[in-house]
Amino acid sequence: MIIIVGLGNIGPQYENTFHNVGFMVADKIANSLNVRFTKEKYKALIGEGFYNGNKVLICKPTTFMNNSGEAVALLKKKFKDARIIVAVDDIDLNQGVVRYRERGSSGTHNGLRSIVAYIGEDFERVRVGIGRDKTKDLADYVLSKMDEQIKMVIDEATSKAAQLIMEKI
Repeated sequence: MIIIVGLGNIGPQYENTFHNVGFMVADKIANSLNVRFTKEKYKALIGEGFYNGNKVLICKPTTFMNNSGEAVALLKKKFKDARIIVAVDDIDLNQGVVRYRERGSSGTHNGLRSIVAYIGEDFERVRVGIGRDKTKDLADYVLSKMDEQIKMVIDEATSKAAQLIMEKI
């Protein structure tokens, strides 16, 4: 089994914010697999499907970003041998850059820090660069809405990230 976790914050006020890039990736994968988020379990919205002969769970934690590890830990406890791939925004990468790592540190990302605190570093991650506006406080920036021009760049990057994850399955 493969568990794909997109990180973000639940609620309409967070839609189209930089911090919800992981949710955007999860939504694109769900759309391409014709999967709907029909369950709320393990502190996450869950969609189930199959791809390349593998059962796939696509998850969006219902915890806030900084507590994402709670949901991932519950998923790992239930599905012990599952492969976990996390999609996340990254301020340390330029807007639109996509990077894959089999494992590693959390870097500066609090959602990844939470996951590492709960389950360690043994999970794959796909980071989507959102850059950083140094004129704004970090929290204000990641929770700000994207303008149309930036949204086009991020939309292309989240499509690349979704495709990359599909290729890894």
